[in-house]
Amino acid sequence: MALDNLSIARILGEIGDMLELKGDNPFKIRAYRNAADSVANNPDPVAGLDAAQLRDWSGIGKDLSAKIVEICASGTCGIYQDLVAHFPPSLLELLRLQGVGPKTVALLYGELQIASLDDLEAAAKSGRLRALKGMGAKKEQLLLRSLEERKQHANRHLLADAAGVAGKLVDHLLSHVPGATFEVVGSVRRGTDTCGDIDILATVASAGAGADGATAAVMNVFTSYHLVERVLAHGETKSSVLVRGGYQADLRLVATASRGAAQQYFTGSKAHNIALRDRALERGLRLNEYGLFRAADDCRLAGETEESIYAALELAWIPPELREMRGEFEAAAERRLPQLLKLGDLRGDLHMHTTATDGKEELEAMVLAARDAGLEYIAITDHSKALAMANGLDETRALAHAARIREIDARIDGIRVLAGIECDILPDGSMDLAADCLAQLDIVIASIHSAMRQEEAEITARIIRAIEHPYVDIVAHPTNRALLRRESTRMNIDQVATAAAAHGVALEINCQIDRLDLSDIHARLARERGVKLVISSDAHSRGALALKRWGVVVARRAWATPADVLNTLPFEDFRRALRRNRAKAA
Repeated sequence: MALDNLSIARILGEIGDMLELKGDNPFKIRAYRNAADSVANNPDPVAGLDAAQLRDWSGIGKDLSAKIVEICASGTCGIYQDLVAHFPPSLLELLRLQGVGPKTVALLYGELQIASLDDLEAAAKSGRLRALKGMGAKKEQLLLRSLEERKQHANRHLLADAAGVAGKLVDHLLSHVPGATFEVVGSVRRGTDTCGDIDILATVASAGAGADGATAAVMNVFTSYHLVERVLAHGETKSSVLVRGGYQADLRLVATASRGAAQQYFTGSKAHNIALRDRALERGLRLNEYGLFRAADDCRLAGETEESIYAALELAWIPPELREMRGEFEAAAERRLPQLLKLGDLRGDLHMHTTATDGKEELEAMVLAARDAGLEYIAITDHSKALAMANGLDETRALAHAARIREIDARIDGIRVLAGIECDILPDGSMDLAADCLAQLDIVIASIHSAMRQEEAEITARIIRAIEHPYVDIVAHPTNRALLRRESTRMNIDQVATAAAAHGVALEINCQIDRLDLSDIHARLARERGVKLVISSDAHSRGALALKRWGVVVARRAWATPADVLNTLPFEDFRRALRRNRAKAA
């Protein structure tokens, strides 16, 4: 069976990692990583494309296209096999630790034969790392903290990754058992930013030709999925497997009459389910994964749909994203649940990069891709000069880039393009570019990329100073978290949100799958303080424009409606709503 895009991208990315460990050519390393991003973000299957078709993609030349074809055909390629023979596979796990780069990993492996996380932990606890040049006690403690953080996130996966694996599993099941229905439940359905196990429900019609055969086939099809590495359990109504990448997936077969009850029960959250069961008990009823029953005579009252269960308990149906015991029962009982934001409500995308800094696509290619994706407007926001590793723009380059953006805006029909910048907030809270430069742009996003370990009061004051700057319109990825890798910066989000509301500055929900920043809890606090949100992809390639769906999930979990999100507005209304233009109007 053909490899999926994520599996191909993983191999390309690991080639890039191992080449970096070898100290290979930086351009070659970047080429493999860019190819991995392109494959992972492409909505169409890569397997089956020939080398000529692959060379039409940006950044994929003759050599890389041949490697991808080889991977699709055999599941591996020559350079990957050579590198794996040279490096223990466990060495790649060290690269994923916060604060550990290729030079450090190469040093650890070369000098102390540290080839795994367990090796590193033992060496750090015994004090052996201090003997290495450039280490010392402080670095040793930082590594131990990174190892501890990784343990806390063990067996967790990013929402988008878990949803991708779940979607592939469901596609596999549907292709082999078309007479059944399959639904992803659990934390993936609720949209939590990280997920543990993948939970899938299967239902087979209880009557009709082929029903018995379909029932018998479901579990066999599930356990025979080509990416299953180990079958953990194989039963008639429940099976569990370990899927490549460390994902445990559970499949449960439920009766049609219990489908809604099972959906509700296995979606969770645990706290929501307990409260719902208590509500049933208060009414002389009994609720479980099989249905809602009258306790006195065990008569079934509901169970085939979720809506019927909530209705029988005198509640409006509660969207899965809200089932976290954060006031949803009171709102459902009083029929005041919000009309949550949908992906189709977004008209614009306000944060993206091009080859002017660290993006992978030329300016015009990004604009055309955004138009083809149905967006009405975008902002091009390349980095400012403090981010030297991204080839950030100084004042002269920023204004020249803005002129090119405006030329594109005037020339290309069907989309409006704003000339902006993602401007660094320096450690003292000042902006990286001069005010007279920022004043000449259409939109300015402020963000932090350095000195992230400042104390809470320092970080809070730093962001508030940026919010007070007259030409800052949006603060991007405000808490700088990197899910499963790095905790949020220490800041007082209430003070930041209060300042943002006072100055008319929007806060971003960044849609990069390892950011989702603001979080759902922080986004809800912000909107309750009167702050407008924006949902932006932070795309560095055409394919990454599709990441907006994950920011919408965060916004829904924050109880956000279209009115809470600036980039649901038509272009001219959006432009008038920006802080700089509201200030002019006032």
